[in-house]
Amino acid sequence: MSFDLRDHTADVAVEATGDSLDAVFGAVADGMAAAMCDEIPDAGGDRFAFSVAAESREALLFDYLDELIYERDVRGVLPVDNEATVEEADGEWRVEGSARGIGFDRVEARDLKAVTYSEMDLSETADGWHAYVVFDV
Repeated sequence: MSFDLRDHTADVAVEATGDSLDAVFGAVADGMAAAMCDEIPDAGGDRFAFSVAAESREALLFDYLDELIYERDVRGVLPVDNEATVEEADGEWRVEGSARGIGFDRVEARDLKAVTYSEMDLSETADGWHAYVVFDV
């Protein structure tokens, strides 16, 4: 799995790939963390878990990233080393996520206000999955 930060007018975008839907969700979340902080500590921070449900894959990606922003604000941490397990059952999409929370006293983080649907792409490719997400800064 991998991600790249992309220039975007007045915003920041993350483009990510992964061999599975789980991997691309985690890669986008790691890209979001990289957009907020240049140097992420390799160790420390407590792992936390959460779950999110939505009516579509794209809505689930949006809500997953939105939940990470919420957790960042409530816990006062930068969510890194993101992991996600994505499933669909009976027309509902669900992600079980977890992240390692690095306290803001240990990192110098930029504010990232919100995830947007602008130009969002979540698609299966011949090599796995591709995602493109724009964030409001």
